Amino acid sequence: MTRHSNLFEPLRLGAFELPNRVLMAPLTRSRAHADGTPGELAVTYYRQRASAGLIISEATQISPMGKGYIDTPGIHSEAHVEGWKPIIEAVHAAGGRIFCQLWHVGRISHTSLLPGGAQPVSASAVRGKAQTFTADGLTDTSEPVALDGDGIAATLDDYETAARYAKAAGFDGAEVHSANGYLLDQFLQDGTNQREDDYGGSVENRQRLLREVMERVLSVFPADRVGVRLSPLGQANDMSDSDPEATFSSAYHMLAGHGLAYLHAIEQFTGQDTDEDQRALLKRLRALFDGVYIGNGDYDADRASAAIAAKEADAISFGRPFLANPDLPERLRVGAELNAPDKDTFYGGGAEGYIDYPALPQIH
Repeated sequence: MTRHSNLFEPLRLGAFELPNRVLMAPLTRSRAHADGTPGELAVTYYRQRASAGLIISEATQISPMGKGYIDTPGIHSEAHVEGWKPIIEAVHAAGGRIFCQLWHVGRISHTSLLPGGAQPVSASAVRGKAQTFTADGLTDTSEPVALDGDGIAATLDDYETAARYAKAAGFDGAEVHSANGYLLDQFLQDGTNQREDDYGGSVENRQRLLREVMERVLSVFPADRVGVRLSPLGQANDMSDSDPEATFSSAYHMLAGHGLAYLHAIEQFTGQDTDEDQRALLKRLRALFDGVYIGNGDYDADRASAAIAAKEADAISFGRPFLANPDLPERLRVGAELNAPDKDTFYGGGAEGYIDYPALPQIH
């Protein structure tokens, strides 16, 4: 056994017995076709990484209005279903499991990416000091408009429809993306939610959209096949909250009541430090969710193993290490050197930096 042996202990996660606790985090790669259908290379890309305890797909928009970056995949049409099917079949044939991350970017978008040049939507008409990728490269996000009642109802329908399409494609489950300053996070945090209706003001009102989205997704997948992602430290896309502990304590309590497969928390972003107060807050929040907790945040094998040993997490999701190391669990198990990720090929392009990272049998 290695010093990281607890990473390779089985884990009951909802309906699944995972063979290890090394999970693949969602990784936007911007290699889908313009209509949102996944590219053909994605079959190889995901199959190569099927040794993960669980793959969480790249963020996948639930509707044309949910799109925020060029060439990201969707799950809102029959064409998308057919595009995802061979990917999922390849993962299953290799012994893996894969959830679809359901995504609506809200205000983190640009008019050039949306139907008819529409303005992005959000909880309130508060423009984010953020950028996104368009056909012209890195571009400031556009001014958003607040979702009205009809827009909220349509968005809830979109989440349910997307979940149905994900199920039809063969995904093993779904993760609701409520992190990183995207739509559900924009409703949750009061720096972006300035509404005075039933979806604004109190913490309970601000989390209402997330609760209703969960109910819609749970009408399609059973709770043991549904997870949710949160980023309680609000470190992405110009997010802020006047009392993050109160906001996220309430959200964790609400989510714990659904009997979900897991809660997936972003604890730290690459290149950003988490201070003692933030770490203490994460621990207090962690105690409020009694289900499987997946930690994410610039982990390496040592930190991941220590977090699991301390019962601060049940599993760890890895982003960039999985991007560059298709056989990451085996490399961690034997203590092999990791491939370094090539930042120049993270987004867009073809096979280079996508499916050509070597696995151990090719280099030993």
